[in-house]
Amino acid sequence: MMLEQMLGVILTLLFLADIFLTVLYARAGSGLLAPLWNRAVWTVLRGLAHLAGRRRGTLLSLAGPLIVVSLFGFWSMGLTLGAALVIQPELGAAIRASGGETHTDFLTSLLVAGNSLSIVGGGDHSPYTTGTRLLFLMNSLVGASVVSLVLSYLVQVYSGLRERNALALTVDLMTDGTGDAAVMLARLMPEGDPSNLKSQLGNLVGSLAATKEAHHFYPLLFYFRFEEPRYAVSRFSFVLLDATTLIETALDRQRYGGLATSAAVASIRRGARMLIETLDSHFPTAEDRTDLAGETGRLRRSYAAATRILESAGIPVRSDGTEAYVARREEWEPLVRRVAPTLGYAMSEIDQRPPTSQTSASD
Repeated sequence: MMLEQMLGVILTLLFLADIFLTVLYARAGSGLLAPLWNRAVWTVLRGLAHLAGRRRGTLLSLAGPLIVVSLFGFWSMGLTLGAALVIQPELGAAIRASGGETHTDFLTSLLVAGNSLSIVGGGDHSPYTTGTRLLFLMNSLVGASVVSLVLSYLVQVYSGLRERNALALTVDLMTDGTGDAAVMLARLMPEGDPSNLKSQLGNLVGSLAATKEAHHFYPLLFYFRFEEPRYAVSRFSFVLLDATTLIETALDRQRYGGLATSAAVASIRRGARMLIETLDSHFPTAEDRTDLAGETGRLRRSYAAATRILESAGIPVRSDGTEAYVARREEWEPLVRRVAPTLGYAMSEIDQRPPTSQTSASD
């Protein structure tokens, strides 16, 4: 076997391993080439988006589909190139044109490789030895298998995307489109009755878990960005984390102590954090340089605004929960601040509660 052919075999095995790890093994961060390719395409698109002005959001919303198409093209070209390196030395001898002269240039080997990956017999070129016949047969099996796997993978990616969007829209509807966790709690606890809140949060747990696992199994989902912030993972995760933080620190402890320690609240808090941690750990999230210690005043004002909304809905609140709220929010907000800008969202689009102009007594 020539050095060129050995290189072709190595290249083919490398791309097959990448497809296996991405499609079949399916774990965030497990691919060899796909994660690097996806990040490179995303970086180029973000650069172009900065030049698009008002159309920036529209261009970024095309990132997910474009990355999917480009990744499948990348895999196809890699497998074709590997097969071409194996085939070229055999052109004119073991592999010959069905009629006329057999060209031995690399472009012809690419054409024969592409055909052999999709059609047994290689189109206008045919193998004339046992080894090349087996090569063409193997190429056709690899090509058919990869196409089937890719199509199945594509279906699963879009199924996960649909579930994620359904969860995001559900959370947004619970906030009456405001994206404010306090409004969500006020609407789900009419006259301070927590029974509806428990059932609704319990219903969200399954969808949240499915969305978290979808991002773990299909990392391509990270790059599907929509123009409307309501569909952003960072936004609905922020709302859910803020809601559980308010339940644990703002609601009257004597009346709602059982709610704060319920399985539904704990599951929502942990699930939302696991989701945002998965994105932060396995993707090129932005460095957050915000000094949250200097943001204490803003967080206190946000807490004061939330308690006003809850009180206006007839929900008893604590008078001493400010510092506990600030401390817990300082634990998870940096995660959101790293993930949101990576997909082109400003924190003003994620944190939708307008802080009251009046500071709390502890500020």
